[in-house]
Amino acid sequence: MIPAQKSMAAFTSFSFLRNYATTGRIVAIVRASPRLSSSPTSINFLTPNHSRRYLCRASATHDEEAAAKAAAINADNGAPTIFDKIIAKEIPSTIVYEDDKVLAFKDISPQAPVHVLVIPKFRDGLTQLGKAEQRHGEILGQLLYAARIVAEKEGILDGFRVVINNGPSACQSVYHLHLHVLGGRQMKWPPG
Repeated sequence: MIPAQKSMAAFTSFSFLRNYATTGRIVAIVRASPRLSSSPTSINFLTPNHSRRYLCRASATHDEEAAAKAAAINADNGAPTIFDKIIAKEIPSTIVYEDDKVLAFKDISPQAPVHVLVIPKFRDGLTQLGKAEQRHGEILGQLLYAARIVAEKEGILDGFRVVINNGPSACQSVYHLHLHVLGGRQMKWPPG
């Protein structure tokens, strides 16, 4: 063990693997030591065979909260979202399931080995679940049924989670209702 590794091992830390489709496996080491980071929520990412100590540093909680607050400002302006552009095939995506009302595609920043977004093709005022009305009952049911189909196609029907972030306090960053279908690893409780 080299001296830098010995000193790093002295800090309270934990590691976890996170699967990124485009970059392979990355090891993230979260440290609470003020000598390593000024923010207790910082995450230092290392690749297993990378010679540099840190590939990048992210303060996930702060960045996600800031992005969610910024997105909420224009939530109901009717402008096309990134999801509208994916539906129109203006932005490429890896489609997992599609029918006349629903589209499901792989998340570009997966939080689990399987992370698929399920969206309605027509927003119809559904920028978030909190805006749902009785008239949206059919599409809400279709979204949940599509989540089940996605889980089956992705081989996670025996264990998966469906998440809907609603508003800035839940870190919703795209104001086009969407379900996150997560699986492929053991989920923990409580979430978040």
